[in-house]
Amino acid sequence: MKNCLTIAVSKGRVFDECVPMLARANIVPDIYPDSTRKLVLNTNHAKIKLMIIRSQDVPTFVEHGAADCGIVGKDILMERQSDNLYEPLDLGIARCRMVVASRSSWRETNKRLKVATKYVNVARRFYAARGVQTEVIKLYGSMELAPAAGLADCIVDLVDTGDTLAANGLVERETIADISTRLVVNKAAMKMKHAPVIELIENLGRLARDNKNEA
Repeated sequence: MKNCLTIAVSKGRVFDECVPMLARANIVPDIYPDSTRKLVLNTNHAKIKLMIIRSQDVPTFVEHGAADCGIVGKDILMERQSDNLYEPLDLGIARCRMVVASRSSWRETNKRLKVATKYVNVARRFYAARGVQTEVIKLYGSMELAPAAGLADCIVDLVDTGDTLAANGLVERETIADISTRLVVNKAAMKMKHAPVIELIENLGRLARDNKNEA
């Protein structure tokens, strides 16, 4: 893919919401991922390819040059916190919030706080900045069960509507960050493939601004 511009895109909601945006930028995959096992998709441009991978892997592929650019949620970038990527653009899609949530009956005490999350680094930095001692417990899913099962006092997780929290007896305590999808760029690609990278940034940036104005 030396002569191609390769864009790594997170699977799932990010991909679903960025496909129409890419199409408006005249980048259209030749096939939808749900109908193929292929992880690298051709597009209507001979020199632009899409790489469909897990969200957690997007920064790694971009940082090490396996992809030139990446489209990924800010939550993943916050957790990884790499200085080896450019982050030139907020695409403004797949919006949600990273929050602290607990059972409504829970009250904070002076004892060490137990926090369940898959965002271990974010949680540690957040509470360290407040001088709160924590035991951070890493989970990969079913986060809402942790307080009810007595595993943790609270959780740090992504929330969209809040319906899942409410259904499991949890309430939002505070927002750590508003999350949206970002474009990231490999530093070498910015130099070696400057023209196509800048064109991508400008086209997606224009669309992101249009979306913001329409909202």
